[in-house]
Amino acid sequence: MTQACSSCKTPVANMKGAAVFKCPSCGKTDLVRCRHCREIAAAFSCHECGFSGPN
Repeated sequence: MTQACSSCKTPVANMKGAAVFKCPSCGKTDLVRCRHCREIAAAFSCHECGFSGPN
């Protein structure tokens, strides 16, 4: 399964500047961020625990 950005749903396979990390709250879900959404600080949330970011 190809990972997609948690904000815009764009596939991030081999995308320069993309990031994948575990939810800082529950540690269960991989959160995926494309370069563009990271740069504009687009909102995202964990579907497991409801944690939301980037702030």
